[in-house]
Amino acid sequence: MDKPSAPSCERNRDPILGALREHFADRHKVLEIGSGTGQHAVHFAAAMPQWQWQCTDRTENLPGIRQWLDEAALPNTPPPLALDVNDAWPAGTYDAVFSANTLHIMSWDEVELLFAHLAAITETGAKLAIYGPFNYGGRYTSESNAAFDEWLQARGVHMRIRDAEAVDTLAEIVGFDLIDDIAMPANNRLRIWQRTR
Repeated sequence: MDKPSAPSCERNRDPILGALREHFADRHKVLEIGSGTGQHAVHFAAAMPQWQWQCTDRTENLPGIRQWLDEAALPNTPPPLALDVNDAWPAGTYDAVFSANTLHIMSWDEVELLFAHLAAITETGAKLAIYGPFNYGGRYTSESNAAFDEWLQARGVHMRIRDAEAVDTLAEIVGFDLIDDIAMPANNRLRIWQRTR
């Protein structure tokens, strides 16, 4: 099979990495939820060898991720693990969790499950970074995000851009407080939470 490639990963990887260098500077074990093609993992793990970057995704996406990881042959990217938020999660604990462009693809029930599982795989002090589009105060932040949301809902009624405040509430329930909200290219955000309790 051809190695999968997402052009958006090439465009956003350096701005994301710049923010993660700051917020994950003292992190060691990073769990990526929904690794997609694996492009982010290879770029970030190559730049920051102190991170052990654990890819996860649904089973059908693992072969493509393995192609990226095998080609890069980095010592800090173990084989990807199957993770579907509706099923059992892999064992282990992490001091950082990263996810990009996942919340608007999942159903809201699945977003709730993602956050509910964080308590079991992190300890106090862990950081969570989520990249993607968000609404604020129930409003789109740009015309392009409004058009993107319309496109998402045409693909599946469960898909939509999430409200930042609703996501913050889910994070707070499991002990994570918002510590940064960073503007990213193409009207996206990188939102960072830390587990304080």
